Amino acid sequence: MTDSAEETKTSETKAKRSRVSGIDRVLQIIDFLYETGEPAGGYAIAKGIKAPLSTVYTIVDDLVEKTILTRASDGTLWLGPRLYNYGIAYARSVDFMRVATQEMHDLCRRAAETVQLCGRDGHHMLVMAMADGPSHFQVMSRVGSRIPLNWTASGRLLVGHMPDKDRIELFKRGARASPTGRAAIDPVDLSKAAGEAFEKRLSVQVGESDYAVACIASPILNTEGECVATISIVLPEHKATSGEQPYGDFVRQSAAHIETLMGWHSH
Repeated sequence: MTDSAEETKTSETKAKRSRVSGIDRVLQIIDFLYETGEPAGGYAIAKGIKAPLSTVYTIVDDLVEKTILTRASDGTLWLGPRLYNYGIAYARSVDFMRVATQEMHDLCRRAAETVQLCGRDGHHMLVMAMADGPSHFQVMSRVGSRIPLNWTASGRLLVGHMPDKDRIELFKRGARASPTGRAAIDPVDLSKAAGEAFEKRLSVQVGESDYAVACIASPILNTEGECVATISIVLPEHKATSGEQPYGDFVRQSAAHIETLMGWHSH
């Protein structure tokens, strides 16, 4: 390695360490206030975390400007509203997964089939949680699986609340041919199907992503009417098309129950 290359590498390493150190200082300041449980001045914080006073003042000013901290008239500092908003968002997500997971297991027992909770990750559907049904039917998409939106019933619902032009643009960029060749890839057709499924609160796909596998899904909507997740039954194709069980009613009822428990029925 040349001297110039070595110097560049050393410089990059120092810069990385500096960034990490800066993040560590921010966390130390926030942790200090959280652990002491009361407002404190810059000097007390610097002493408590054993950091240079000038460094703490610089970081604190930036945090106050970004509303991560607040400064009282006497100069003492406390946790700011931005942290509160983060906390509320986190609490809601935890509550949602607890409520939705319980409903997922209840639906699994009622339908006697595999049930999944799915969300959106860019151009993909993400399996967030799953309850295996009592049969020996094997579902390929396990927790953590990312599947193109156009392959799945849930994928269409997850973008169903978006304006038509946004859906079309999203499908233009992300639609892919499926292994079975049965998944639609035309952006306009996909957008129309997504809108119709969203209005019905029901989406069904048969054999589009996996041979002989069907999925019946319903959207879970927040107070703004946006699809934040779906609950779906994954089952053999012949069961989905036999008409023996009202799987569509099952998933719609479960989605509505989750919304009710979350207080999201104002849409």
